[in-house]
Amino acid sequence: MIVLVVNSGSSSIKYQLLNMEDETVLCKGMAERIGIPGSRIIHKKAGEKFVIEKPMANHDDALKFVLETLKDEKYGVINDFKEIDAVGHRVVHGGEKFSGSVLIDDEVIKAIEEFSYLAPLHNPPNLMGIKAIMRLLPGVPNVGVFDTAFHAKMPKKAYLYAIPYKYYEKYKIRRYGFHGTSHRYVSRRTAEILGIDYNNSKIITVHLGNGASVAAVKNGKSVDTSMGFTPLEGLVMGTRSGDLDPSIVTFLMEKEGLTSEEVYTILNKKSGVLGLTDNFSSDMRDIEDKALENDPLCRLVLDIYEYRIAKYIGAYVAAMNGVDAISFTAGVGENSPITREEICENYLSYLGIKIDKEKNNVKGVERVISTPDSKVSVLIVPTNEELMIARDTKEIIEKGIKQLEY
Repeated sequence: MIVLVVNSGSSSIKYQLLNMEDETVLCKGMAERIGIPGSRIIHKKAGEKFVIEKPMANHDDALKFVLETLKDEKYGVINDFKEIDAVGHRVVHGGEKFSGSVLIDDEVIKAIEEFSYLAPLHNPPNLMGIKAIMRLLPGVPNVGVFDTAFHAKMPKKAYLYAIPYKYYEKYKIRRYGFHGTSHRYVSRRTAEILGIDYNNSKIITVHLGNGASVAAVKNGKSVDTSMGFTPLEGLVMGTRSGDLDPSIVTFLMEKEGLTSEEVYTILNKKSGVLGLTDNFSSDMRDIEDKALENDPLCRLVLDIYEYRIAKYIGAYVAAMNGVDAISFTAGVGENSPITREEICENYLSYLGIKIDKEKNNVKGVERVISTPDSKVSVLIVPTNEELMIARDTKEIIEKGIKQLEY
């Protein structure tokens, strides 16, 4: 089975074409600058990288160009669009309705539209990609894989906020959590690597990228996660504040004469490590480099960043009444030995965790980095959300079912 995976954003579309017989990536790439000057596709095939410039006014243009590239004589890997058996789409928000991946039909499209008020920057472009593919590849089945779905069955004690209950009933204000596809892939892969029963395990997954979150996965189910009603809650991130006292919002509005939208922008785009370093950088690589050069501010920011992560890990050990494994993933999680080492040694040694510094001194390599006598296993597990989307798509099509339940 050949599956096309599409991740449609507001001005870019990421794609991968996979052969699901052996789960190999035939090609992948990104259409970027859609609707603005300089639009192009960055396409990778068999280790080669191609940059192909072409005007793309909208998502239909972009996906048409992507499909043409897939069967182009020079860049392509298929001879006919009929070789594409199904398309899997990343969709950010599935609300409370979708607790698993789903075969897309008119009813699903309507539901994704309804949930757009919960993810106004993401669901609409996700939908544009879905509708464009349906027009360009009529008759090819489409599957939606939701970032929120893995967390959808958290217990109420984990997802309800202590505000008047009527706001949950009226607006569905609750913890939804994000990065679910990554947390699901990494937790499953962790169990596979360790040879333990996924359905009888306690795993904490630590997704550290520019956006970051932690999840508690007990017996194969997400029971809590650090992101909340929006991706703003939780860890200190590249430009997001993470947790803070809600009174700060009204305080800033009053003292600085700011609108709610302006404060929202500050907390989402001007805070996190970018704000803490006084606009030096939102990239943890820059922060680490300066910290290692004994820059006092960047050293402090790194401490704040690691401390928040460690607090969530500790909370989730308590929430699950134990932990078998902790897995680091995504850009920072996979590629920052110092962050992994300092979190584990400075804050988690009480759990009996011991890190093998030699094994930890790698970037982007799947491996166990704890010592054999460590009471809790610690791993690096590179995330692969596209493969997870493709697997779900294949399973739904082959089983002829409407929806997967995680």
